[in-house]
Amino acid sequence: MRQEGFGYTFDSSACAECGGRCCTGESGNIFMKRSEIQAMATYLQMDEQHFAQNYLLKKGYKYTLKEQRVGMSHDCIFYSRDAGGCLVYDVRPQQCRTFPFWDYFKNNMQELRDECPGIVDD
Repeated sequence: MRQEGFGYTFDSSACAECGGRCCTGESGNIFMKRSEIQAMATYLQMDEQHFAQNYLLKKGYKYTLKEQRVGMSHDCIFYSRDAGGCLVYDVRPQQCRTFPFWDYFKNNMQELRDECPGIVDD
């Protein structure tokens, strides 16, 4: 997979062997749009308010997915180490869908290479 403006390609077949390191590690934010919140709540068969109370944190005027501590790691609330992946993959937020093509990584290539075995240099 390739995206204009990025000096690398992404081999998505590496996701199967990786175990989802992009969903674990340092604490971070996965911000969600209103439409994504609605879609995820529907997928989980719950109303938006219940979904928000259980799975979201408000940061300023935005909402981000909660994390769960596993040892020294901060895992996405929907990441399952037992299942080896995302429990809401079909409705994951756009921010997750666009990984590893984030502007941040344009200047932090080594960090991306360390995190993601699917990165292939052009």
